[in-house]
Amino acid sequence: MGPILVLGEALVDRLPGGPVAGGAPFNVARSLAGLGVPVHLISRIGGPGARRSGDVADAVDDDGALVLASARHFALSEAGLQRDALHATGAVTVHSLQGDGGIAAGHRFEIHADAAWDYLDAGQALQGLPAEPASVVYFGTLAQRSAQSRQAIRAVLQSTTALRYLDLNLREPFGTRDLVSESLARADWLKVNDEELALLLAWFAPTVPELMQQFSLQRLILTRGADGWAAYNTLGVCELSGPSSPVPQLADTVGAGDAFSAMLLACYSHGLALATALPLAAGYAARMCEQHGPMAHDPAFFEPWLRALRSPL
Repeated sequence: MGPILVLGEALVDRLPGGPVAGGAPFNVARSLAGLGVPVHLISRIGGPGARRSGDVADAVDDDGALVLASARHFALSEAGLQRDALHATGAVTVHSLQGDGGIAAGHRFEIHADAAWDYLDAGQALQGLPAEPASVVYFGTLAQRSAQSRQAIRAVLQSTTALRYLDLNLREPFGTRDLVSESLARADWLKVNDEELALLLAWFAPTVPELMQQFSLQRLILTRGADGWAAYNTLGVCELSGPSSPVPQLADTVGAGDAFSAMLLACYSHGLALATALPLAAGYAARMCEQHGPMAHDPAFFEPWLRALRSPL
């Protein structure tokens, strides 16, 4: 299969333990690269000057340097990683939420405005596409919060016949009803969590079959956190479901959904059936929850998953 195009934000997550490179599309792209899947990331980082050809330490701001270093660690192509001389690399402050007894009960995301990834250039994005036709295009709603990036993302979607995988990944206040509707209309597969699905059913249709019919979706993948996952076919019938995988040494859940999407897409790239892919995706997401931050960087982390992709049970 051809490469997977990943569209959207590459940024820095400001975690309680310090800054790390993040952003759902960037997390997915890095996981795919770690899993040996050809991937082309289209995003934008900022800094004090435009890219200088041949300069290994491109003129980027400190956050951009962190993103760039992580991209290079995973040997991601930089052909789609645009530079912005006027706008800073995006950042998200991640606040831990405390439950009873001081136990972590999730996260609140403070997404800072007017970031470089709000200014994706459609012409650059289209000119830098790989020569080989893509097999999948991954996109979300957050990177479409600005008109310019929304236009660029939709131009790339229009340029290909690849499968369109929408990871809704709603973040208030950017997931407006109109934006979500327009994104659903451009999707083939939809991945949501249980809270996002409840919102879609309140907004658009009272049942999953009606929702899928309204937007001509081929498949809906539902993640339920500790309650597992489910997959619905084009008729809106739940044909597969399963449990979550245990996390004996939980570090945090940042990036768990991105890990799930990445493994699912890696399995699709390898031609594996959903019945095989979904348990692998749940297991991969669970292991990522044992890492601090949204991404594992040790090559040893990926070795068992590379074997699983080559020789699934």
